[in-house]
Formats: sequence, structure tokens, C-alpha cells
Amino acid sequence: MTDRDGPFMPGPRLEIAGAPDGPLAGLGFAVKDLYDVAGSPTGYGNPDWARTNPPAAATAPVVQSLLQAGASLRGKTKTVELAYGLTGENVWYGTPVNPAAPDRFPGGSSCGSAAAVAAGLVDFAMGSDTGGSVRIPASYCGVFGIRPSWGAISLAGARGLGPSFDTPGWFAARASVLARVGQVLLPEDGAGPGLGPLLKVDDAWINAVPATVVALAEPMLVLERLFGRALRVDVAPEGLDALYEHFRCAQAEEAWATLGSWVEAVGPEFGPGVKERFAAARAMDPAKAAAGRAFRRGFQARMRALLAGGAVLVYPTSPVPAPKLEASQAEQNAVRERSMGVTAIAGLAGLPEVSLPVGRAEGAPVGLSLVAAAGRDRALLDLAERLAAELGLPV
Repeated sequence: MTDRDGPFMPGPRLEIAGAPDGPLAGLGFAVKDLYDVAGSPTGYGNPDWARTNPPAAATAPVVQSLLQAGASLRGKTKTVELAYGLTGENVWYGTPVNPAAPDRFPGGSSCGSAAAVAAGLVDFAMGSDTGGSVRIPASYCGVFGIRPSWGAISLAGARGLGPSFDTPGWFAARASVLARVGQVLLPEDGAGPGLGPLLKVDDAWINAVPATVVALAEPMLVLERLFGRALRVDVAPEGLDALYEHFRCAQAEEAWATLGSWVEAVGPEFGPGVKERFAAARAMDPAKAAAGRAFRRGFQARMRALLAGGAVLVYPTSPVPAPKLEASQAEQNAVRERSMGVTAIAGLAGLPEVSLPVGRAEGAPVGLSLVAAAGRDRALLDLAERLAAELGLPV
């Protein structure tokens, strides 16, 4: 691959050997270019950011933990500008090729990390997830991915977008590697019941295109053999469009509070879509953002009650396979809105979500998501590994 279509940042590769032994010894990993590595610039997907910010003074604790556990850093990966996008397009450094569907976008904003894992260049890769930026690329590129419970892992030394939504996250080609990374980074699960029953989220299944539903039918049967027949629920009687709108407004206010002063001071050039999202964030009506925050509090309470007994939500990670590279901006925006109505379920409630690469629709990967109560991340990773074995996925 060239620098333009590869997953890594252009230029010399940033590589650091891990400790000689540890639970991740022998594994290679990459990190999204919003995590600090001491002495190296953190580009955040935009040349103006790289130009106006000094090299990192210290390494992000997440990266340091992985190195101390024996994993070796193989490079920094591309991200959508300031992590504000879901397709994976970057007009400055190049959009990474999706190894599982080269005619389609890789998904964003953690596009390079997902593509590096899908291409077999690393064993796992760190991304970040605010509105779906690990889960969507995992689905599009056909790899495992996790968004942990909000607040479970420190994001010190990582660039923010929406602090009350931002989480780290990671991709792996094998379910056991996804879980091994979790054993290093995640706190122990709090005491709680075993996972189950299975709750099939009707809202999200109805939202998916028929090809996605068909592709996920067999994996659902396997899940039901493990758990018993799934119970059907609607988590959003207001509609997924309402979830998306509340998420969008609350997140946009945070994005402008976090990055707006830099945008106004520097006047950076942005690529298509990103420019419009920051303009919308700047103009966000405070009343709409407040309504989004209020809705979020109620939704969090709703989901706590639903999942407190160990129940697991199951639904398509993305309602559609990755958009094709020639998709118009309007078509991309339509996919974004349809997708974020689903990713907002875990995003608004701060829940852990694992995407498993279980099927293909229209010739491209689609993932199946499992979601548990906050703090049940390790149990969810164990379940994902068990399901992967039952489905014949890489374990």
C-alpha cells in the first residue's frame, strides 16, 4: 500500500518495542493518531492541528500500559479529522483502503486502526469511540471491536471530542486477543449476575436493510441456542431518530466547547462533512443541547433498569454495509444518521458494546453487536469469545 491508501500515518513509522514479557508479549499493535506518544506529534487527522500543537510531552497511559504488558507499537494510524466522522475519509493524509471491501469506505473515525487489523498488519489496534467510531469501522472492515463502558479506561493523553461520550476502544482479528487486551486495560467487573437473557432490540432490527438482517439470521440462531429464545424489546419508543437527534445536539455542544476555541483561533481547513459538522456545532441551539442532556439522563435510567439483571441486548452494529467510495455526501449523511440512531443506544447510556464480524451483506462485512450493563465489560468479552467459537470465527 502507498501512504495515501494505507492505514498508517504517512512518513517514517513510529515503532516502540514492548516489555520482554507480559500478557501481551509477542503481539503488535497500532494506535489512532489522537493518542500521545512522548516526543512524537499527535496529528489528530488534520495538518493544521499538527502544525499548531507541539510534540507530546508524555505517553498516554493506555499506550504505556500496553507496552508494559509486552505488546510492541508498530505505528500510528489515520483518523478522520478531529475524530468527527463515520466514513473514514481523510482528504489530507488519504483514506485507508478497506481490506475486506476495497470499493467501500473503511468507517471512521478510527479508520486506520480498523484497516490495519483487517489487513493483518497488527494483532490489535487502539481507536476511540464517541458516536460509533470503533463499532462502525469494526462492522465495515469485518473485525472484532469494543467500545467499553464510559469511564472504565482513562483517556488521559488522548485528544477529546465529546468528553462525556468519549471512550477508548480497540479492534482485533481474533476474539481471544480482543479479550486479552481487555484484561490489561479494563478494571475488574463489579459483582453481578451471569449474563442473560438475550434481548432482541426490535427498533434496531427494523432499522437495518433486509440484506443485513438476512446476513445476521444464522448468528442469531446460534445465540439463541446458547441463551434460549430471545425476548423482543423496544428500547426507544420515541424512535431511533429521536435518539440520534438528542445525541447529536448534546455531542455537538461538547465538541464546540472542547475544540471551538482552537477552530476559531486557527481557522483550520477541513475536508467535506467535517467543516459542516463544526459549523453546526458552533451554531447549536443551547435549548436543544439541554434537551439532549435531559433525555440522556432519562435514557440512562431506563437502560440501567433493563440490564440490571444481566440481560444482553443484540442488534446489527450498523444497519447497512459500508457505503461505496463514490457515494455522494448526501448519501453518506443519510447512512450516518441511520447508523447513529443505533450507536446512540450504547453511546447515550455509557454501555459496553462488542461488535462481532459474523456476516456479509451485498458482498461486504456486517457486524452483530452485544451490549451489557455498564461495568460488565469483561463478562461481555468472555461472551463474545464463546460466541466466536460457536460460529467458527477466529478465536
